[in-house]
Amino acid sequence: MASGKRNQIRLIAGQWRGRKVDFAPVPGLRPTPDRVRETLFNWLARDLRGTRCLDLFAGSGALGLEARSRGAAEVVLLDRHRLVTQQLREQITRIGMDSVSCHQADALDWLAHNDRPFDVAFVDPPFADALWDSVLAGLARAGTMRPEGKVYVEAPRNRELTLPPGWTIGREGRAGDVRFFLLVTPPAERTGTVPGEISAQTMG
Repeated sequence: MASGKRNQIRLIAGQWRGRKVDFAPVPGLRPTPDRVRETLFNWLARDLRGTRCLDLFAGSGALGLEARSRGAAEVVLLDRHRLVTQQLREQITRIGMDSVSCHQADALDWLAHNDRPFDVAFVDPPFADALWDSVLAGLARAGTMRPEGKVYVEAPRNRELTLPPGWTIGREGRAGDVRFFLLVTPPAERTGTVPGEISAQTMG
């Protein structure tokens, strides 16, 4: 599935299967490996079609664009780097992918002002920034994730993550020094949480 060209990914399946996507040469940008992507989207297979997806650290676009190719109704891509978002917009136009928007924004600031609910979110920040707990707290804010929504998280193998109240681990995997999780948000009757509140539950 990997392209022979540096700074390029290939969409694995769906409407735009096989299309190559070039991404910006930004230091520290590391696309989710193909085999991890395949595992993730196998996990999401029955829950993806017709959903609204949020890719908070879009980078190469590997997760958000793959979601759209596989049937997500709408995808929102965020990245704080101008070069990254500029390249993503160019690639989205080039391959003719609709219902995808791309914004240059800080993930935490954007979450603080968002008022539209999402079914699926992808959280794969630069590892050096250690933003996992802050971002999960932002996603747990009332109205950001729909009940029983799915949140994918990618983190270093030895990193402990703190789950927001009521969230559970649906799936978990490892690839080399990386751990990845599919978290599930609470059902409707349990979504009332204090914005930014963090429980004592950790994943270590």
